[in-house]
Amino acid sequence: MRDVVAQMHRWWGEGEPFARATVVATWHSSPLPPGTSMLVGPDGAAIGSVSGGCVEGAVYELAQEVTDSGRPVLERYGVSDDDAFAVGLTCGGIIDVYVERVDPEGFPELGEVATAVAAGEPVAEVICVAVDGPDPEGRLGRRLVVRPEGSSGSLGSARLDAAIAEDARGLLAGGRTETLRYGYDGTRMDEELTLFVSVHATPPRMLVFGAVDFAAAMARIGAYLGYRVTVCDARPVFATARRFPEAHEVVTDWPHRYLRTEAEAGRIDERTVVCVLTHDPKFDVPLLDVALRLPMAYVGAMGSRRTHDDRLRRLRATGLGEDALARLASPIGLDLGARTPEETAISIAAEIIADRGGGSGARLTSLSGSIHRPRSMRPAAGD
Repeated sequence: MRDVVAQMHRWWGEGEPFARATVVATWHSSPLPPGTSMLVGPDGAAIGSVSGGCVEGAVYELAQEVTDSGRPVLERYGVSDDDAFAVGLTCGGIIDVYVERVDPEGFPELGEVATAVAAGEPVAEVICVAVDGPDPEGRLGRRLVVRPEGSSGSLGSARLDAAIAEDARGLLAGGRTETLRYGYDGTRMDEELTLFVSVHATPPRMLVFGAVDFAAAMARIGAYLGYRVTVCDARPVFATARRFPEAHEVVTDWPHRYLRTEAEAGRIDERTVVCVLTHDPKFDVPLLDVALRLPMAYVGAMGSRRTHDDRLRRLRATGLGEDALARLASPIGLDLGARTPEETAISIAAEIIADRGGGSGARLTSLSGSIHRPRSMRPAAGD
């Protein structure tokens, strides 16, 4: 997404109109999540994808038409007729794609969005993608850019702008992209206006505790998946940037103290994942006592089943209840037969992905039904 915004900004700066096609809703077995975009440039170049290749040709043609006409279009693609393989999704899903022309006159706030995305600052773009009935006020295609503090642009009324700005900031905090519906005057859950809230959030965090070989492999795969990775250990001789070159930062501090400080500073959210690789009760028990009281996406701890049982006993003594303890993934990772640090990191990453997406971790050949589940908007693949 970051690369798409950067390319948009370059073309926008040149003053030539181009088209952006964005997935705004999905059903069933859709290959890509809402917020995924494809650009069709002034020179006809296509960048990005909306379906992994299934409907790109049809979207490309529609994008060229929209660039010429200037009129946005909301188009649905899915397998429903004999022409499915020509313009449909062969995976059996359905997607709504919003196609719009982008130029400095119609999207003067793009520079603001691009600057925020490049700086890693959270920003949401709200677009009116559908109007139920006549649109005499020209609401279709209007947009509002929302930041944690302040907004720019307008969707047509002050009350509507205020309502959606409040809701968009909630989505920003959780890093979620969603489609919402409002009345013309900002009434929530009404059906008159369909607004797509595209969130450009800061990358989710992966906190790896324990400066061991497994942590180096975990930092490498965490960064690959799009997390901002921090490795933390209380021992300065081991917690060095040289040992963890793929980590975005290496911190020397007591793990529980560091996590509590980050939480109090507001730098922990519901997308954050924690991997405890310390193997030492004096580190991991105080740390897990803090972690399991926070609303995070995933908390896992390495160790044998005997270590796990001892850890649970110690954590119960701190006052943690069974609901909190049930959130602990321990022993950490999926059963892949992993042995090396790299293989173990893959098993941990697989568990994080399965937990986030609602997967079972079983082989797809042994399952029936849809391969693609509805995606949570907490994923690491965001900005």
